[in-house]
Amino acid sequence: MGSPTEKALSIVKYLPRISLQNLSRHPYAEKKNKYQRGKYRQVEPINKSNRERRRFWPVGYEGGRTPFYMKIPLEHYYNNFRHRRQYPPLSMFKLQLLIDNGAINPAEPIDLASFCNSHFYKMDPQFNHYGVNLVDEGVDLFKAQINIEVQYASEPVIAAIERNGGIITTAYFDISSVRALHNPLEFFKNGNVIPKRELPPEDAFEYYSNPKNRGYLADPEQVEIERKLLAQKYGYELPDTKGNPLFSIRKDPRQIFYGLEPGWLVNLRDKEILRPTSKEYIEYYQQ
Repeated sequence: MGSPTEKALSIVKYLPRISLQNLSRHPYAEKKNKYQRGKYRQVEPINKSNRERRRFWPVGYEGGRTPFYMKIPLEHYYNNFRHRRQYPPLSMFKLQLLIDNGAINPAEPIDLASFCNSHFYKMDPQFNHYGVNLVDEGVDLFKAQINIEVQYASEPVIAAIERNGGIITTAYFDISSVRALHNPLEFFKNGNVIPKRELPPEDAFEYYSNPKNRGYLADPEQVEIERKLLAQKYGYELPDTKGNPLFSIRKDPRQIFYGLEPGWLVNLRDKEILRPTSKEYIEYYQQ
């Protein structure tokens, strides 16, 4: 056994067979730490995404530590939006759908209480919701003839309603009046006296006294003039509504419910309406 080859063959002859159990790492191989820290750590590639790095930002953050709502331009309308008056939108298409399905009766005046009683319009006075904003989505599909009262409406919406022979009025309600209209049944169950509607604040008085907006505080003669001008602008003829008793029903600027005056008390149990008899009480609610 002089040659190295013969020595190697003799050693292999008496060794056990090679398997996974008797294999081991190379004793002189270089060991690398998988998680290196400090200044000697490996730099990750730049083009690697956060998902590949197993690092996810919190909800509302789009990379970095700046929230998304701080990256967009500021809209001054939403300054302190929690304390401003909010008007949840209602499309003309949904209004026509409510009328077609019988949720709203077009033969009666439509106001905020009609929308809330249909259970298809969601609003909550706790979130400073002050009424309905009637938007022009589906304005070409609207065909009903109605007498409607909303809190805000654009010019195409007004034209669509008057084109079909209807009447629209924009009216302001304070938050106590909105609570009464939001759930009239609960309001009368609690034995509350019908309050008088407050006048609009300074920032809303101009809108509700403008005949172009069909404000409830505008001069009726000026409103009729604006109705004719709007018909000429959009190219339609105003239908004659003088003989229809539905369009003669209007609310007083201090009135909340149709047919019920401020200061009255509705007794649901006895199905009676209690009216005040004191002169001072009557003068307070008629001012």
